[in-house]
Order: sequence, then C-alpha cells, then structure tokens
Amino acid sequence: VLVVVFLRGAADGLSFCPPMEDRNYPSWRPTTAIGPSEALRLDGVFGLHPALAPLKPFYDNRELALLHQVGLPGGTRSHFDAQDYVESGTPGVKSTETGCFARALAGLGERRALDAVAVQPSLPRFLQGDAQAMAFERFEDFRLSAAGQSGFEGLYRAALDQTLRGTGQEAAEAMRVLRSKDPSKLPLRATFPNSPLGRRLKLIAQLIHADLEPRIAVTDCGGWDTHSNQGGAQGALGNRMEDLAASLMAFQESLGKWRDRVLLLALTEFGRTARENGTRGTDHGYGSVALALGSPVRGGRVLAHWRGLEEEHLFEARDLPVATDTRDLLGEALQGFLGVPGLGAVFPGHPNDPHRWPGFLKG
Repeated sequence: VLVVVFLRGAADGLSFCPPMEDRNYPSWRPTTAIGPSEALRLDGVFGLHPALAPLKPFYDNRELALLHQVGLPGGTRSHFDAQDYVESGTPGVKSTETGCFARALAGLGERRALDAVAVQPSLPRFLQGDAQAMAFERFEDFRLSAAGQSGFEGLYRAALDQTLRGTGQEAAEAMRVLRSKDPSKLPLRATFPNSPLGRRLKLIAQLIHADLEPRIAVTDCGGWDTHSNQGGAQGALGNRMEDLAASLMAFQESLGKWRDRVLLLALTEFGRTARENGTRGTDHGYGSVALALGSPVRGGRVLAHWRGLEEEHLFEARDLPVATDTRDLLGEALQGFLGVPGLGAVFPGHPNDPHRWPGFLKG
C-alpha cells in the first residue's frame, strides 16, 4: 500500500529540515530560522524542526528518510498550477485529463475492488481517470468516484464486457464487505490526534487492517502557506508540524503486521523563499522537502545535493533549487515499491530513468 499525504500550500523545507551550520541561514531568516540549539541534529549539515520530534525515532531506526530540494521543473509559483502538475504528472501541460496515479494503476493490470481510495471530500487529481477509485471521509459516507458511479449504476450492469462487469461486481463486493466488517470498529494500537489528518490516517489504517488494502491511498493536509507570522521553533508553522508528526507517528505505530507492506510519502507542490519577507513569513519558492516513512525505506538519511544558501546557489537568487524531480520521487515509489512495470504512460515526456531516482527504498 502506497500512502500519499499531500501537504497543500507549499511547505517550507528549510524549516522542516534546516541547514543548521549554513552561515547564511540565520541572516536570511532573522525570526523564522531554526537555531542549532533548537533543531534535532540529523547529520553534519541538517537538523529536524523540534515540532517533528515524534518522527526522530523513525529516523534513528532508519525508517524515515528526508529528501531535500524536491520539486518540478519550470519554477511556477502558482499553487493551482503546481498542484495540478504534481498530480497530473505532466508539468507545464494543462490539458492532461487524467492523474498520474490513475495511469499507474492501469499499468498494474488486474484490478482490485479498491484499487485506490482518497480519504477526503472529493477525488483528487491524482486519481482521476480509469481507476476503481473511491473518495470518502467516513465509512458511512462511502461513495464511488464519478467513473465508478456511472459504472455501478448503469454501465457495469448493462455491459457485455466481462472485465467491466467484474469490476463493478468487485466494487459492490467491497462495499458489502466494508459494511459487514465495519473497519471503523477495528482496534488500533495507537492514539491518533483528533484532527482532520489524524482522523483520515486512522481511517486508512483501519482499511488496511480490514484486509481491504488499496494499492494507493491519498489524503490532503492543508495549511502550509505561511506568508506571515510563520514562526521559528514555535508558532503557526510549528503547530502544523506538531499535528503532522503526531498523525504520522500514530499511523506508523498502528500498522502492526502490515508494517513491511506500507510506504508513506509526504510531499508538497513547491517550497518557500530562502529569505524571510517583511511580515515575518516566507513567500512562494521552488525546492522543498519530502518525507518517506516505513519499513521499506532505507532511512536515517537526508538525501540532498547541498551547495549552501549563497545567493549564487539559489534559483533566481531567491529559492532553494530543485535537485530531485517530484516525478522521480513518485516513480521510485510506483515502480520500485508497487511494481508498476513501466512509467512511460505515467510520466510522459520524462526520462523515467531509475538512475535518477533519489534512492530512498531498500534493495
């Protein structure tokens, strides 16, 4: 099961994983820098924001890797465009009708009743297309995606194609089993925060424990657009990180026997400016941080191509440059973990070369 948490709003990688020893960092960020005495040291260059302390044991146990300078080429600073490009997998192309995860699932051949779930009010761009994907926030609100609804109510009943009919029957069976098993009552050995993200990750964990594991589970986590009063070790951004860390920790601790079969990625659309702005926040930037969490991860590392925060090393003299293409991050997860046989249709026009992968997976 690949679980993807999309941090919408452009999370600040330089606060998630601050370069503690970089001499420019405190001068660029007089009120928002995370100081060496505040950050949790990870290696000789980077630390971890103190609000993410619940995740440090996973790093120490080599189940958490942080990937610095992740993003898409082009340098757009539009949330809408950047999120669309990440989810469609086609940066710079606005006409793509399907999501990259939907195309990846099509490459896996035989479908499951629950190929994919989105634990949020509506189906995200990631899963739009010819995939058996469902969007819901509570088990009692179970509903099929638009493609699934039309199939369940009409197309699948009337279809002569046995494959289509079988898919519709599998969806109906999944709904029946969900009702009969009532995963919401399954006990989990973890305490989740009573926050939107905590509740959503708890639902995904319950789905997994009900033996109805989807191949891909997606959810959103907003609130990362910190233009003003961002805060440093404490403050608005730190509060968002506290919820994220507590939710991810509970999810990982809840997996039990499924621990070796679940990979979680947390990523964002782009980063924030290296310099703090006049309202003690940061503006739309370029490269940011992604997190890879789980037993399949070769963790205990910060994967970066770090050259420092000197102005000549910044993108357009203001942003952390991109060193890892988001498509290579997702490509490693889709092919290296889920076993998608080819990525040409998933990320068209991209080299899709495993040598470009960041290398966060074991083996």
